[in-house]
Amino acid sequence: MKVVAFNGSARKDANTAILLNAVLEELEKEGIATELVQLTGKSLQGCIACYKCFENKNRKCAVEKDEMNVYIGKMAEADGILLGSPTYFSDVTTNMKALIERCGMVSRANGDLFKRKVGAGVVAVRRAGATHVLSSLNYFFLIGQMIIPGSSYWNLAIGREPGEVKNDSEGMQTMVNLGKNMAWLLRKISE
Repeated sequence: MKVVAFNGSARKDANTAILLNAVLEELEKEGIATELVQLTGKSLQGCIACYKCFENKNRKCAVEKDEMNVYIGKMAEADGILLGSPTYFSDVTTNMKALIERCGMVSRANGDLFKRKVGAGVVAVRRAGATHVLSSLNYFFLIGQMIIPGSSYWNLAIGREPGEVKNDSEGMQTMVNLGKNMAWLLRKISE
């Protein structure tokens, strides 16, 4: 089994990556392979509504000037998908939105590529707006017919400066519990 995680933050290895890694550590303890993909510094564009993915049905986006098809492939091969984003004006980052749009459209065009995979989102936030970000991430999973595990609270932690989320003990425990629940769910589905 494998879970691929995408860090949608403009800051590499900062709060969002810390949260994703907390979940991934729990999955690794359960013997599940993991990979963290950093979208930091990438220039990803959103869907251009060309609908070529519906014509071609080749599991790829027709826009090939970035690494999106690599990401689609990683999602298709994984058993679970983690999406992480900081809160930018009460929503996901531009790169995360592009990932959601294009991976989601290609998935739908190809018979729901991610159907029945396990998916979860995590959110870093300075103060407010995180539940809307979590909803945006969850909508990707829900429209893709994926299964979302719960945790002990909403999957978010508070921190602005890099590393500050580590001071949010409840937020960090939520990530640990999410990892445990995701591992349990992955095992149940594979039985």
